[in-house]
Amino acid sequence: MTYKESEYVAEMEVSSTLAVLMEAERLRAEGKDVIDFGAGEPDFTTPENIKDAAKRALDENFTRYTPAAGIPALKLAIIEMMKRDFSAEYEPSEVTATVGGKQAIFNAMASVVNAGDDVLIPSPYWVTFPEIVRFLRARPVFIETESKGFLLTADMVRERVTPRTRLLIINSPNNPSGRIIPPDEFRKIVEVAEEKDFQVISDECYLYFAYPPAKPFTAGQLPAELRNRVMVCGSFSKSHAMTGWRIGFALGRKEWIQSMLKILSHSTSNVNSITQKAAIEAAIGPQEPRAAMLAEYKKRRDWLVPALNQIEGIRCHTPEGAFYVLADVKGLLGGGLSDSSDFARYLLERAYVVVTPGAAFGAEGHIRISYANSLEAIRRGVERIADLSRSLRER
Repeated sequence: MTYKESEYVAEMEVSSTLAVLMEAERLRAEGKDVIDFGAGEPDFTTPENIKDAAKRALDENFTRYTPAAGIPALKLAIIEMMKRDFSAEYEPSEVTATVGGKQAIFNAMASVVNAGDDVLIPSPYWVTFPEIVRFLRARPVFIETESKGFLLTADMVRERVTPRTRLLIINSPNNPSGRIIPPDEFRKIVEVAEEKDFQVISDECYLYFAYPPAKPFTAGQLPAELRNRVMVCGSFSKSHAMTGWRIGFALGRKEWIQSMLKILSHSTSNVNSITQKAAIEAAIGPQEPRAAMLAEYKKRRDWLVPALNQIEGIRCHTPEGAFYVLADVKGLLGGGLSDSSDFARYLLERAYVVVTPGAAFGAEGHIRISYANSLEAIRRGVERIADLSRSLRER
């Protein structure tokens, strides 16, 4: 029997961020001194109190199926977290746990998007957004933001709305640019959705990574009539260094949540039971580890951005959030290096520095540099990039 891949899947690209991770692992296995700026996850360990909660769950034999949306205690803990940190109030019927933030986004999209619909995606974007849209047989409509410093505005959204627009995806703080949409502008964007009658997904996986004077802002803080348009998709992966635990959540109007639960019940069912107990502790336990991570990321960012801007041929802005820098390398292209993928490959082969090509995020001519790495490694990596830059200019 001949295997034939589904045409839906055949059109998909493997996640470029995961591809970068695999290439880094291959080089390490060969004994190369690889400096990884491609990682999309914290380099910190999960806080001890969260791990202890998981151990207690094991000791108490909490290892059976749970409700698909998550145990009641977890839903209440997420509600408490949002109220404590943002004065955003939700009901249990407006909450579901998911297998990571990615599943929250996939299910939120799949439950409202029909074949032939248009989905607005600001560029640069997280690599998975357009792939989900295409998988659902809808059409991604990109909103270019580079000309405005990668900052999305309501006017940009309005200009790209079509008669078939069904959904807009907002990601703030943004991966890969680190930009944060100001609260007033965020509200104006959702007002456009209200006026034009389409839904909004707010990807808030980096919500807590906002560097002063910027402040975290969630769509949950919007007035009720606007908030009903928005599904908030969040995660404990980044904020609490729990990437491998696979725990996310969604917050939105109960009808939308119920539609998502239909998909959940026929795909993964519940999130790992032990992970749910750990996530309760993450949500309502001590938050000092999270604050310590943020302070360390800020220290790294404040060293990295000026250092990159001192390299001839590279320029970048200072991100207000997340833990990425989107660096413009157009000044180093040419002479055999035609695009960001060529540059990233050259950097990996010659200097053993891993970065992610900007093309993967709709930002050709740029590279994404993750500073989820030690400051010592960041310094060594920037030295290698500077050396490579000099050699390219001398060709």
